[in-house]
Amino acid sequence: MSEQLIKSTIAYVKEVFATDFSGHDCFHTMRVYKMATNIAMKENADLQLVQLAALLHDVDDRKLSPKTCENKDRAVAFMRGQGLCEETIAQVKDIIGEVSFMGTDSVVPKTLEGKCVQDADRLDALGAMGIARAFAYGGNHNRIMYDPEMKPALNMSKEEYQNHVSTTVNHFYEKLFLLKDMMNTESSKAIAEHRERYMKDYIDEFMDEWEGLK
Repeated sequence: MSEQLIKSTIAYVKEVFATDFSGHDCFHTMRVYKMATNIAMKENADLQLVQLAALLHDVDDRKLSPKTCENKDRAVAFMRGQGLCEETIAQVKDIIGEVSFMGTDSVVPKTLEGKCVQDADRLDALGAMGIARAFAYGGNHNRIMYDPEMKPALNMSKEEYQNHVSTTVNHFYEKLFLLKDMMNTESSKAIAEHRERYMKDYIDEFMDEWEGLK
């Protein structure tokens, strides 16, 4: 992949997410891009496919662009505008379509490249960054932080997950604490374990402070 294509894709992503404050901003994309690159190099995946899919993975996200989500219209139009062949466009489109968490209906990507991108995206939902993004997204969508009367809903299907009204703390149990065991590559598993441990320590501290114990 040419350096110019990477630069053009980064510029496009910055334009798309210029006004996003939900935790899915261009900085999220760049972290996923960097992590996916590192994983791909360790796993001997096709670096070009991984990098392009990582950069474009959110431009048609259901939460951000529901009208283009099904056919990945934004990503496809951008890649065609860059003169990429239809085979590459189809491969990137497939990878993007397999990235998202969908509760019990979440898919394991068919290709190693897809696994690298999915792992990188999920790692950015864990650890210190995951905590920050969870509360940023919650505030952006008028979600309350925590309500002891609202219990986490576990084992949700895709439809249940997409329509569920929750709290930010419940989101840790409904999604974030599930991600470590859903990692695809050996390169990602140790990172996920460290980041999950950090998050669990944070939630323990949160609960103690909520109850006025510390």
